Amino acid sequence: MPNVSPSGPPMAASPLTRAVLEIDDYVATLGWDQPARLFALVDTAQLRAQEPGLADRLGLADDASGAPLTPIEQDELPAGAALDEFLGTIAWPEAVAGCALTVERLMLPPSAEASVPQDLGERELGDWVAKHPERQEVRMTVAVLRDGARESALRLREKDSPAEVLTGSDLVPGLAEALAATFAE
Repeated sequence: MPNVSPSGPPMAASPLTRAVLEIDDYVATLGWDQPARLFALVDTAQLRAQEPGLADRLGLADDASGAPLTPIEQDELPAGAALDEFLGTIAWPEAVAGCALTVERLMLPPSAEASVPQDLGERELGDWVAKHPERQEVRMTVAVLRDGARESALRLREKDSPAEVLTGSDLVPGLAEALAATFAE
């Protein structure tokens, strides 16, 4: 069962879950077939205190009712760059509490995994999955904090509704590890 209601994230959700769902909702307004998008996550109260002009431009209210973390979209990822290689070039300033990445991928249900040919290279495997009749398009939003906290949101294209978004800390562990590595010293 999804962890979000049609009216938005539950108030009891962790700040990281709320941020992931906010990003998922934002990217959903842009439609499908989008490039990967990278976000810095900053402490909202700290942002208001240290950068009040920026906080005003971002529409951040000066009260406690807002989200504790504010996602700030970064520049577009370089075209043609491998995602893992690009993430390896990132170093965040201390003011950034965490980061998030939204990416679209094709995936197969577990029932189809047994039929995956073992001798395919990465490109051939991608082509094979793209042609598979059971493939599903998924948008993954994965976020990590400096302290190691992780959260993910998954949205299937065939169930493109806020009520159908699944959340969990271990849904996309490889991508979470790659994002966490951007904070390694």
